[in-house]
Amino acid sequence: MEKQIKPHITTNISLIGFMGSGKTSTGKILADKLNFLFIDLDNIIELSLNMPISEIFEKHGEEYFRKTETISIKKIYINKNCVFACGGGVVVRHENMEIIKKNSTIIFLHVSPEIACQRLKNENNRPLLKVPNRLNSITELMEKRDHLYRNACDFIVDTDIKNPKEAADEILQRL
Repeated sequence: MEKQIKPHITTNISLIGFMGSGKTSTGKILADKLNFLFIDLDNIIELSLNMPISEIFEKHGEEYFRKTETISIKKIYINKNCVFACGGGVVVRHENMEIIKKNSTIIFLHVSPEIACQRLKNENNRPLLKVPNRLNSITELMEKRDHLYRNACDFIVDTDIKNPKEAADEILQRL
């Protein structure tokens, strides 16, 4: 078993980035190495509403989902010593990012549209990917969000050619 690393931070780490950037996989490894609790924000939302995200989008729409996401953020960011994997669209609401920024170090896991599309090729339950041309849709959405990710983060880790362990190791080095 690997030796636990004492973190240089005394609060939380939040991973932001597009779908397929490795937030969940990297977050689990990072939390384990820091002896922090791992929390996937999308899972919290699914548990609180007792339905998958795809169903929330289908039945209630994206605006309802975003409101629920903000309520969840307000509740869970009172915790300390956590690694949070945030949903890809968390950055679209300024209120979300204010809370997250105040309570954590934010790391943007950057992925290119081509790699994200490749990693998400077997995903059929993500509402924003239910489109005819996935690569175009991913590229457009990334272009809309890229400046939000960059403005919100403390630093960027490129995950195109890194596996989750390598990304977690780079985060630890940079912290």
